[in-house]
Formats: sequence, C-alpha cells, structure tokens
Amino acid sequence: MQLSWSDEDEAFRRDLRAFLDEHCPPEARRGKDFMGEGVDGVPDWARAWQATLFDHGWMIPAYPPELGGRHATPTQTLLYLEELADQGIVRSVHFGGYAIVGPSLLEFGDEAQRALAPAAIRGDTVWCVGMSEPDAGSDLAALATRAVDDGDSFVVTGQKVWTSYAPFADMCFCYVRTDPEAPKHKGISVLLIDMASPGIEVRPLRHITGAVEFAEVFFDDVVVPKANLVGERNNGWRITMGSLAHERGGLWVEGVFGAHRALDGLIALARRRGLDADPVVRRRLGEAYEQVSSLRSLGYKGFAGFAQGSSAPEHSFMKLATSELRKQLFELGMDLCGPAGAVVDPARAEEDGRWWKGFFVALAGTIGGGTSEIQRNVVATRVLGLPRA
Repeated sequence: MQLSWSDEDEAFRRDLRAFLDEHCPPEARRGKDFMGEGVDGVPDWARAWQATLFDHGWMIPAYPPELGGRHATPTQTLLYLEELADQGIVRSVHFGGYAIVGPSLLEFGDEAQRALAPAAIRGDTVWCVGMSEPDAGSDLAALATRAVDDGDSFVVTGQKVWTSYAPFADMCFCYVRTDPEAPKHKGISVLLIDMASPGIEVRPLRHITGAVEFAEVFFDDVVVPKANLVGERNNGWRITMGSLAHERGGLWVEGVFGAHRALDGLIALARRRGLDADPVVRRRLGEAYEQVSSLRSLGYKGFAGFAQGSSAPEHSFMKLATSELRKQLFELGMDLCGPAGAVVDPARAEEDGRWWKGFFVALAGTIGGGTSEIQRNVVATRVLGLPRA
C-alpha cells in the first residue's frame, strides 16, 4: 500500500509552488471564506492572472497546452486543486467559462463551437450560464424559456434568474425549451447567445455583501442563428448532466479545504477569547474536526474510484455535506464571538467581519448549485437506491 505521493507527483507540486510564488498576484491570494468583496465585473488583475495560468499550462493542468494545460495525470490534478485551495488562491472570478462552458463545448460542440473553448478557458470571453428560472431553480427540467424555430434561426423568449456573471458576460450558454410538447426532461436544447443581441435585458441582483454577480435576464424575441445550437436539438438534458458534472468535479476539494480554513479560524478565535478551555467549545471544535477529516477522506475515496474509471457516488454527497458543514462552522463562529457577532462594521467586527459575512454567505451555499433538499433527494434515489416518496 502506497501512502505517499510519487517522486513525479512531488516534482509536479514543486513546479506548481515555484510558479505560484513567481507569478501569482496578491489580489488572487484571497485566502477568504467567500468571494463577495463588492467587486463588480472582471478586474484587470483577474484577466491577466487567468491568461497567465493558461499560457503557462496551469489553468486546467489535465488539458493539452493549447487548452491551458500540461497533460497532467488525475493525481496531479488533485494535487493542483489542493494546493490552490490550501493557499486560498483563485483561478478565475468568472467560474462558468473555464469550468462549464469550455468543457461542454469540447465534449458536445461542433468544430466551430469547439474553437470557442480556448477563449472561454483563458478568460478572453466571459460567459454566463442560463439555467435557473423563477419556476425552475433546482428543478431545471421545468424550464420554460422557449426557442421557436424560425427557419435559419431560433427566436428566444423567456426569463432566467440567479444567472452568475450575466451583468458583465459576453456570451450566454443558455438552456431553452425547443419542444413544449415533449416530456419534462425532453425537448430541451442549448443555444450560444451573444449578450449584446437585441431583445436582452439584464437586471443585476446585489449580494448582501455588496457585490453584483447575479442577475435576472429577460429574452424578448431574441434571434439566435441555428449554427449556435450545441449538440442535437431536444437533447439538451444530456448536456445539462455533463455541465453539472464539469462544475462539481473538483468542487469537493474547495469545499473541504474551505471548511478546514474556517475550522483553523475557529480554533484561533476560541484561543483569543479564552474559550479554548471550555469543555462545550472543545467538544464542538472536536466534532467539527472529525467532520472535516471524514469528508476529506471520503473525497479521496471517491477520487480514487473516479481516477480508475469507475463512478464516484461519494461526490454526490460532498456538495451537500460541505455546504451544510460550512454553515455549522460559521454559526459556531458567531456563537464564539458572542455579542460582538452582531457588529457589522468591518472596522470594529472580529477579523474585519469574517464571521458575520461568512455566516450569511454560508447560508447561500446551501441553496446555490442545487439546494440541500434537492441534494438529499438525489443522494437518496440515485446513490442509495431508495424509492421516491
């Protein structure tokens, strides 16, 4: 049994650390529990940093150099994700392009569409993903935005909501209904929509932390060329599943390491406040440590199966478990702060407001990307094989 990394993998890690030490800008070394800093759009430093990662083969290491990688092995990809998470370094401030759109175009697009992938991964093109709607949030199959065949084009009408990056996106990877008579999971297609097209209205939604990232997007008879149809017409559900798989493939690493950073912060907070000897506090911290360690081991188990070509049912549980755990950790942080937890002025709050901000954002983490309720149903039916109620 090998319980250590190979010499090649350790050399890979050293190369990565050397690159990060030399090239990573201070703005990317956030080391924060959340991204909401009141920054709207894509700052110049973020564009330059993402391009630097791509040009040096560190954007998606498993990809070939022309796609921002270096043919890294699955194990090396895991080491890469862990190193970035451990140092609190962000690759990009617009996740959808490199993690959803680029991989989906490469897997499902035609030759012209695959040619759009490098710019999406490098960050030259900012993408949003049009999934959620007012009546189709976690139940994506209920989407109603329609695309009507109009000869050489589709005419799109409808509304999306909670669309990340829409206020400053160049393009939209949009899920639409092309056959309203088909069963719920059928009749869905994916269109590439230029956000500058006539008939599109974007209404930004501001975070409680002050940042503008989400938006409502309204489509009023938007004309989209048929060449912008991704994959087969009415077969968009297959692309949906692929998109979500790309999105969540490495997120468990960020979730576990984010929880670990929060736990380290809680221990330091308890010591500063003289609560580290309190038996109740010690028990709660111990329980949190057990959960973080167990989830990390579970993630490794799923990754080992995935790397060997089998499924990783453990990862279906990881999103649910890590988002719920982070909520519990920041609730504990608010408890440890005591009355000071209600102070929202960063100049006077504990650690510049880390705990109250993290508390609010952690609540959102149990909703975004699929609510905890939906995740429990998915785990129950698709992993455990339990019957539907």
